[in-house]
Amino acid sequence: MGWFRTPTSVWWGFAVVHVFFLAWMMSFIVHGNTFSDTEQYRQWALLGYNPAELGDTISPWVYPLLAQIPIFAANVFGPSLYLLGWTLIVIALNAVGLVFLTRGKRAQTGIAPAWFWLFFTMFMGFLSFARVEGITTSLVLIALLYAVERPAVAALLLAIATWVKVWPAAVIAPLLIASAQRVKIFLIGVGVSAAVAIFAVATGAGSHLLDFAINQGDRGMQLEATFSTPWVWLSVFNLGGSKIADNVAINSTEVYGPGADVAAFLMQPLLIVAALGGALLMIWALRRGAQREELILEGSLLMVTAFIVFNKVGSPQFIIWLLPVVVAGLVHDWERWKIPATLLMGIAFTTFIIYPLFYTPLIHANPIMAAVLTSRNVLLVTLLVWAVRRTVELGRNAVAAPLSATA
Repeated sequence: MGWFRTPTSVWWGFAVVHVFFLAWMMSFIVHGNTFSDTEQYRQWALLGYNPAELGDTISPWVYPLLAQIPIFAANVFGPSLYLLGWTLIVIALNAVGLVFLTRGKRAQTGIAPAWFWLFFTMFMGFLSFARVEGITTSLVLIALLYAVERPAVAALLLAIATWVKVWPAAVIAPLLIASAQRVKIFLIGVGVSAAVAIFAVATGAGSHLLDFAINQGDRGMQLEATFSTPWVWLSVFNLGGSKIADNVAINSTEVYGPGADVAAFLMQPLLIVAALGGALLMIWALRRGAQREELILEGSLLMVTAFIVFNKVGSPQFIIWLLPVVVAGLVHDWERWKIPATLLMGIAFTTFIIYPLFYTPLIHANPIMAAVLTSRNVLLVTLLVWAVRRTVELGRNAVAAPLSATA
């Protein structure tokens, strides 16, 4: 058993897991096909940068501008091998993340968390190898590993990751609040955003800079979203004209029924309130003398989970957002983070049952799959409650001290 506690064993595990998914993807690649959202990415890549129009068969652009870098890079071998290019990019980034997780002072403390990552990937790999989330995972993990000792590096990585997919902004907030170098972190974030905006304007894409936010505004309550659970059960029992149906305009499956439109309208302000509440809680804990590194990690879990729970979009790949936070937490304190790690593995397993295994029965309101989805959403809420309680404990148990003493 001692061999499994070595970096070598982790790399062998990494090879087995990633070769498995590469081999599975080859069943699509050899026929020139793609898998899941990579077909959308391929169409965007073929259309080129800043197209005049997206056409009738291509969904609106829904990602921040820097997402075009991996989306275009994956086309390096040509359209017929697009999925191969995308999969190799994700594998390469995962390898970089594993290097930072298992080297230097983390050569021992990073081993068990690395195994956790690999087991998580067995359930979520079908999504992490086919969605933009797979690009951001390692960037956020490395940022969290260096959040305290090199906050400027962490800020740069998180700012870049946020301009690939918005969710890393949930990690920037705790870093800004808890770090002693918050001014530098803020300026780095502003600098990266300004550089992206200047590039967009200079290349004629300035009007599309915020499309990733604007094009999400008309969404309804997506099927898998936490707050969609009541309408899922109304659809199961065919009550009040409730149903589960596709929103073909944005390639999304949503719930419809009494009050669903009102809920969708309220989710955006509710998410903002939840984020503000989380920020105020972290500020309170910091002023009470909470240890900065713990607050960054616990605050990140709180904010990322809130971004999922209070989101009207509930795509299964959102669960991947939690991975780098929990892995970094396990590196910091394995015992303390065993509970959220266990919850996350349960969330990953139930999500795997939902997608890719039995998504079709779910969209046809199968009661068993509705129960699985409900269980997954209950686990998510439980994780959020744990993160809130733990952040409160950080403040209550801390010895009140001047902020400079915790720098």
